[in-house]
Amino acid sequence: MNLNATLFAQLVVFFILGWFTMRFVWPPIIRAIDERTNKIASGLEFADKTKNEYKNAEIKIQNDLKKAHQEITSRLQESEKKAAAIIEQARTQASKEAASILEAAKKEAETEILKLRDKLRKDVSLLAVYGAEEILKKEVDQAKHNDILKRLEAEL
Repeated sequence: MNLNATLFAQLVVFFILGWFTMRFVWPPIIRAIDERTNKIASGLEFADKTKNEYKNAEIKIQNDLKKAHQEITSRLQESEKKAAAIIEQARTQASKEAASILEAAKKEAETEILKLRDKLRKDVSLLAVYGAEEILKKEVDQAKHNDILKRLEAEL
């Protein structure tokens, strides 16, 4: 065999194999590599977007928590103010009711005192008449009794 012919045949086979590889093998490999590169790039982009969204969401959540805390604090303060106002109103109403109850009790006591004084006057006048009757041991005119009783009541 001839070395030159073998070398030339190997050279032709090498170029045919190179051409075949470049024509039919490399394009699908390059496409697969490009697709893979694009997938990786889009995955990295998505990861960056997700990371930014996560940071934004975290900031938004913290802001929402601050707002909620402030709202809760303000509502608690409003509730405390309302409770204090209700307590003060109840105290005022209770003191008014207590004053009206005391006033009613005073009026009732005064009425009772007047009734008791009247009864006491009558009892005293009757005792005086009975005492006078016992002392005199004689009967006095009923009209004079009534007149004397009325005078005694008026004086007492």
